[in-house]
Amino acid sequence: MRSTEGSPATSVPFRWVMQESGTTASLRGIDSVDGKVAWASGSGGTVLRTTDGGEHWMRCATPDADKDGATLDFRGVQAWDAQNAVVMASGPGDKSRLYKTSDGCTSWTLALKAQEKESFWDVVAFQRGDFGFATGDAHTGELIGDPVRGRFETHVMLLGHGWFDTSAGCLSRSNLGAFAASNSSVFVFGNQRYVLAAGGKSGAYVLLSPLLIGNSDSGPCKSVAVPIAGANDSSGVFSVFFRDFKHGMIVGGDYQKPAETKGTAATTADTGNHWTASKKMPHGFRSAVQWSADLKAWITVGTNGSDISHDDGKTWQPVDDGNWNALSLPFVVGPKGRIARLRVADR
Repeated sequence: MRSTEGSPATSVPFRWVMQESGTTASLRGIDSVDGKVAWASGSGGTVLRTTDGGEHWMRCATPDADKDGATLDFRGVQAWDAQNAVVMASGPGDKSRLYKTSDGCTSWTLALKAQEKESFWDVVAFQRGDFGFATGDAHTGELIGDPVRGRFETHVMLLGHGWFDTSAGCLSRSNLGAFAASNSSVFVFGNQRYVLAAGGKSGAYVLLSPLLIGNSDSGPCKSVAVPIAGANDSSGVFSVFFRDFKHGMIVGGDYQKPAETKGTAATTADTGNHWTASKKMPHGFRSAVQWSADLKAWITVGTNGSDISHDDGKTWQPVDDGNWNALSLPFVVGPKGRIARLRVADR
């Protein structure tokens, strides 16, 4: 049975329409290929796929089902079509893994496994869109985990030729890490050009990769303090997204204080070198944000609902009070198998 989520005001141009996921797993990974084909992932070894816009969600085969696959927490999924995708498990040590499929998730192959006891993978993301310079393609990506020996663990996919480790991961301040809440704590512009969102006891920061700021690939990342709530283990920047090479948005806050509005969103107009706090914040902690080209607006979601901004992040308007984790338009996912699809109000 489908239902409309929340009671948006008449000025809000869309609403979330609930879909049947067929699972009660906590869903934190979602990747929409084209609005019809989409993949979702979550706890208990759960991977889902739809090829009809969410009318039907199919449960995929569980990676390593004959071993420990059902114990894995798949926090991230990235897909290219109905047949080809990767799914990332987040967990301590070798519970952090990456699997790939080329047969529509009938079977999976282990692509990467963490080798360090301290490993905890947070995000896997690929280049999406053309930013005006030739730095890669849709198979150019980054897999980033919490710091190991003082650097964010970083694995790079280059031009579809496979993954390799890099010792040039961003240096970390003490007690600084990324969040595996929505698979959106990094935004990839191209070959080792990315912006990483972070938080923790050290505060809230974004880190700009060396090649993004014009350094050699062995140079330091640029660490930029941002006006997002920080200074404890549960707070910081949870999600970053850019609508073009210069203009981007970060969201976050403290996930243990879901209704706290202070320090939950900020914008940049210079590729992340400087950030400005929103004047009117989203109405709580937010774990994911994305630009909607159709609506010409930003949409952000979190555990106490979603918000929309029509003025490039200066002010936000509440949309609903649902419980959400991650966003890949037109889909949103949350705990207990929650999936919904954006529906424009006049359609």
